[in-house]
Amino acid sequence: METIKVLVVDDTIVYRKIVSDVLKQLPGIEVVGAASNGKIALSRIASLKPDLITLDIEMPEMTGIEVLEQLHAMADPPVAVMLSTLTQKGSDMTIKALELGAFDFVPKPDAGKMADNLIKVKESLLPVIQGYRRKKEVTAKLRRRTPPGKVLPKPAPRPTAPVTRPRAMTRKSASEIIAIGISTGGPNALAKMVPLLSPNLNVPVLIVQHMPPVFTASLAKSLDAKSPLEVREAVNGDPLVPNRVYIAPGGRQMKVVAGADGKTRNIKITDDPPENSCKPSVDYLFRSISEHYVARATGVIMTGMGSDGTKGAVLMKKNGSIIIAQNKETCTVYGMPKEPIERGITDIIAPLDKIAEEINKTVKQ
Repeated sequence: METIKVLVVDDTIVYRKIVSDVLKQLPGIEVVGAASNGKIALSRIASLKPDLITLDIEMPEMTGIEVLEQLHAMADPPVAVMLSTLTQKGSDMTIKALELGAFDFVPKPDAGKMADNLIKVKESLLPVIQGYRRKKEVTAKLRRRTPPGKVLPKPAPRPTAPVTRPRAMTRKSASEIIAIGISTGGPNALAKMVPLLSPNLNVPVLIVQHMPPVFTASLAKSLDAKSPLEVREAVNGDPLVPNRVYIAPGGRQMKVVAGADGKTRNIKITDDPPENSCKPSVDYLFRSISEHYVARATGVIMTGMGSDGTKGAVLMKKNGSIIIAQNKETCTVYGMPKEPIERGITDIIAPLDKIAEEINKTVKQ
């Protein structure tokens, strides 16, 4: 197992210790140093050359957001994982950081004893580290494919790749709803994709982004400011309205149900159990789409770790939906799209910058 070198950046000594202690418990991790603010962090990045930094957002001297902006100027910057407070301000700043290219985030526990907080941080940080390892493996494979003497471009933005169509689409009816599942790397990908959706899409769009409560409201607000379509966090009972994007609320499940008249469709928000350890779950949403929009839906699987969405996509495909998957090269983590692609149920495999265009083609505008 290749060792991952980590720099811990936080202005509070308590969280520097908690995060450092958690990382030291994980196999294949070497904590190479710590920093109490952004300026010190930048100097230590230059000297210690970590693979990954855990980065607090609100710090004196230089904030985590300002550090991220500085990382963009580096030739080979470390990957950043944000530490975020569970407040509205903290979630707004976290979404901004993710849109700037931070790999993922870990919520800071806001109460409890140090031992309890250490357990909570470990539970949140472990899957993030696993996702980063997977990202490194995919990047290494792509580099091995690069011809000798050719320099591989920086991971983001990645070069445009062609759209591939593994299946011949025979469906003639246009989609009446778009359902999107996404996880790690999602806010950055959605910030690039959603604004490219047609302002005359004329169908509703439902998105499951794996996130805890509070953060999904910040994500909806940020996307709404960028998009020609209205973007909002979904509320129980919302009618499905064309040209509106609904984000599943963090920590809840979202599905489509029939309206009282049997003809209209509404959103139902529930506290049903997690699926694939996810709440909200893509499978949970896709399953309802497959039931209520037979041969009239488009399902989209984008960047993320794990396989949430595959079972739901299979059901959607059986009922005549079009399935679009993000390609390996443009995923932050090539997990969620991988299984649908390998199962052969995807109609279209597209790079991030072409996904909106392919979605637009599946609806009657």
